[in-house]
Amino acid sequence: MPDVSLPRVWLICAVLIAVIAGGAYLSLTSGMFDLSLREIVQTLLRIDPVREHDLVIFDFRLPRIVLSVLVGAALGMAGTVFQGVTRNGLADPGILGINAGAGMAVVLFMFFFQGSVQIQGWLAVMMMPMFGLVGGFLAVVLIYLFSQQHGRLDPQRMILVGIAAASGFGAVTLYVSLKMNPNDFEMAVVWLAGSIYNANWKFVVTLLPWLILMPPILWWKGRVLDLFQLGEDSALSLGVHVEREKKVLLGCSIGLVAASVAVSGSVSFVGLIAPQIARRLTGVNHGAILPVSGLIGAALVVWADFIGKTIFAPAELAAGIVISIIGVPYFIYLLMKMKR
Repeated sequence: MPDVSLPRVWLICAVLIAVIAGGAYLSLTSGMFDLSLREIVQTLLRIDPVREHDLVIFDFRLPRIVLSVLVGAALGMAGTVFQGVTRNGLADPGILGINAGAGMAVVLFMFFFQGSVQIQGWLAVMMMPMFGLVGGFLAVVLIYLFSQQHGRLDPQRMILVGIAAASGFGAVTLYVSLKMNPNDFEMAVVWLAGSIYNANWKFVVTLLPWLILMPPILWWKGRVLDLFQLGEDSALSLGVHVEREKKVLLGCSIGLVAASVAVSGSVSFVGLIAPQIARRLTGVNHGAILPVSGLIGAALVVWADFIGKTIFAPAELAAGIVISIIGVPYFIYLLMKMKR
């Protein structure tokens, strides 16, 4: 597909922002405690604030919406980079085992330390995400070590190593979770399914620096991703320092994925679906694909979280499960299309 014009890209971004805003509006107004648009505006602008409205909006709904946007954007952009570097349209951050590594670390924390560590304040809230972040980067270290071939990072080998690592981490997670008490086991299952239900401003602050630092670097490297589509040898002949650029691109995107998984659990398929849709809308220019993919990922998670918390209310369905319900048929469609 040929690249679209810049005004068309801006129009696509504006439509996606409107879609995100629509999901955010419904999430703010709907729930066990319904609010009108006027009450929301008055609360946000601090006009005759009501304590109950402050609690519902600022403590429960708004951090959940903001975290959904950040997680979706991070996973969408990371998926674009993985697909660009590997030149594989079916590559997904979850395939690399980062989600599984973070999940294993969180389950180990729940089993060995939760309830026995006497800490308070920020550290008490952030202990589980910190373990998730460490687990994600542990997976990255293993993948980097075993993906090197003749001094070069082989993208296809990296996918195979990631699949093997994910299987190993998943086996450990299953073994440990079966030995948990029922309450911890239920909490672990919800987290592993990819849920935003326990979102808070501390999680937002934890993830925000990654969204401030990494996307500009990835966008600046968009031209390098374009050249990677010609093949590594062709990119090298055009003056691209292939190994260095791969490490920078993958390092930034892996950081985004690990930080996202640490605060939201394993939200699958966003990194697969968002880049695919973005590429269909904008063409092959990664300078346009990256921001559009981030907005599509944000829209997916915001709407998935809204659907998950309302369709079976008062019970909740994890956002990761809602996206998987959409993602599995889309993945099968992509496989069938590639065979043609």
